Parts: sequence; C-alpha cells; structure tokens
Amino acid sequence: MVKALWNKFVNRESISYIIFGVLTTLVDWVVYTVLWSNHVDYRISTVASWAAAVMFAFVTNKFWVFRSYEMRPAYLWKEFVAFVSCRAATGLFTLLGMMVMVQGMHLHELIGKVFVSAASLVLNYVFSKLFIFKNKG
Repeated sequence: MVKALWNKFVNRESISYIIFGVLTTLVDWVVYTVLWSNHVDYRISTVASWAAAVMFAFVTNKFWVFRSYEMRPAYLWKEFVAFVSCRAATGLFTLLGMMVMVQGMHLHELIGKVFVSAASLVLNYVFSKLFIFKNKG
C-alpha cells in the first residue's frame, strides 16, 4: 500500500513539477526582490513578478512537466488562455493574500511572500493537472 501511494505521488511528473515550480518561484522571487529593493511598491512588484513567472511556468509546464506537445495554434491558444486564467486566479489570490498579511496582519512583506508562494504552488499544480494539460499531445 505504501509503495502504491509512493508510486502515485512520487513520479516523473510530480518531481519535474516540483523542480520547475521551484524555478518558477525563483523567477517570481528574483523579479519581486529586484523591484522591491528598488522601492517599487509591493503590490506592483507582486503583479510584475507574477507575470514573469507565469510566462516561464507555461513553457516549462507545457513541455517538460505535462508533456503537452500539441502545437496547432488553436490548441496552443486554448492551453495558454486556460493557463493564464488559472494563474490569474492564483495571482489574485497572491495579491489579496499579500495585502491581508502586510496591511491586515502587519507581517513583513517577505514573510507574507513565503506563505502565499507555498499556497499558490499547490493551487497551480491542481489547476494544471485537472484543467489545462489533461490531454497530452
């Protein structure tokens, strides 16, 4: 039973998602930190870092994580719109989460960023797996 659970959750897809998720998070954090350290408002920094991470994540998730190789323009556009829509939902969650933690709870911006990044990572995997890259090309 333990082996079956292990094989179900620890496989090429989940490991590559974690690896590219970490790299996507790194893109997000680097852009956020560069902007934030240059005194750009944390809300603008959050939106800009999110956009950079979404573009990186689409390419890596499509080709390496979920192995979706369909390149017909209509299909590619459908995946891209679904991906960006789901990431927009988690991006909004991230922005609202940051506002609650920074303004409402008075946490340091980077502490809030840790919490919202972890929650977004999980939500993004679920959306990608169930709604976006379910049909592998």
